[in-house]
Amino acid sequence: MAHVLQTSFLPSSTSLGLNPISGSKGKSQAFQVKAKIREIFMPALSSTMTEGKIVSWMKSEGDKLSKGESVVVVESDKADMDVESFHEGFLAAIMVEEGGVAAVGSAIALLAETEDEIAEAKAKSQSSSASSAQVVEEKPKPKEEVAQAASVAASVASTVSSTKTVAVGSAVHPASEGGRRIVASPYAKKLAKELKVDLGTVVGTGPMGRIVAKDVEAAAAAGVVAASGHASQQHASPAKAAPVAPGIELGTVVPFTTMQGAVSRNMVESLSVPTFRVGYTITTNALDGLYKKIKSKGVTMTALLAKATALALIQHPVVNSSCRDGNSFTYNSSVNIAVAVAIDGGLITPVLQDADKVDIYTLSRKWKELVDKARAKQLQPHEYNTGTFTLSNLGMFGVDRFDAILPPGTGAIMAVGASQLTVVASKDGHIGMKNQMQVNVTADHRIIYGADLAAFLQTLAKIIEDPKDLTF
Repeated sequence: MAHVLQTSFLPSSTSLGLNPISGSKGKSQAFQVKAKIREIFMPALSSTMTEGKIVSWMKSEGDKLSKGESVVVVESDKADMDVESFHEGFLAAIMVEEGGVAAVGSAIALLAETEDEIAEAKAKSQSSSASSAQVVEEKPKPKEEVAQAASVAASVASTVSSTKTVAVGSAVHPASEGGRRIVASPYAKKLAKELKVDLGTVVGTGPMGRIVAKDVEAAAAAGVVAASGHASQQHASPAKAAPVAPGIELGTVVPFTTMQGAVSRNMVESLSVPTFRVGYTITTNALDGLYKKIKSKGVTMTALLAKATALALIQHPVVNSSCRDGNSFTYNSSVNIAVAVAIDGGLITPVLQDADKVDIYTLSRKWKELVDKARAKQLQPHEYNTGTFTLSNLGMFGVDRFDAILPPGTGAIMAVGASQLTVVASKDGHIGMKNQMQVNVTADHRIIYGADLAAFLQTLAKIIEDPKDLTF
């Protein structure tokens, strides 16, 4: 669901440096407004958002806007969101260009009620933008840095640069072509600028045709092959450079993205919580067998693990609790399992809400939907910030054990390793082979103690080793 842009009238006798007439709660002061020029503010898209980045303007200066029409795509700390206009009018002046960062509540554009007021709005924007916008622009890379392709010789890079350019400063913004919006992830856009790839020529393979980083890298590689093939007809092939990950320029300093900044703040905050860790080995033969039977019906292993965890948490509510103020804790009324997902430029935890109450087939469909939205950066705040317990699974990468960092505001997080064939001894002394996985729970020791986690893990192991309840 798109968010609504906040706006405020600007009296004709005032400059943008003065406070807007509308208060923070939208209550207007009791005097008449003479001008029909409004400030468009950076909206707060989540409770933790302090600043936002302009991903793309869907409208250009001078375009007419209808009430409820999407105007700009804003990157918050976790997602990209379309933001709608609350009023009709004309987009008179864009004060924060694409790639710019603005504090929540600061002006990012001006909206004029009539075409006649567009010139006046532009004049006010140009004269007062320095004092009113409060924008921190991302420092552009020097041309020398942008021109360097990490895995391509200098002669090839110049050939690609001459054939593929990105328009800058035109009336139509780089995120659109002929008024048609090109949907791409922020990292894909950054990569396209560095590799000199025209996004208008790239076919997106992400959800709903969204262009992602791998699409840009593939387009750049295709261009490099063509350029190098042409050059080889005239010159001898240069020596091959050492392989370097696409899009990475060694030796450069890269500022945090908005998401990386949010992750950094959360990780620093987690250091203030006294945590401890408890590990457990669980036999997975029965779970693996169940998964093979119902995999064809769309069931995922992530959904099975989330369901098993949720059923165990019902019996141990203290492990599903949370402490926020250091003086009390809350027994959460819902069992919402957050699962860590790696995406371009960061990490996010989509939430399977009420995982204990939802059947495994619905839970699996919901999980696939959440992952698609997460990778397209289209998750709504309630879909990633309502978790009461977190799962982090690196088993699919062959990792057998690891520790996870506790997300602020939750009581525990469980790290899940790979299920591996292991030689084990039975109680009667016989030797056999079983599939086993290591799980390691990190918990807030202010509210959860060792005995609590031990009891929870015993219950979880029983559910996984006899998973008949997971399909009901």
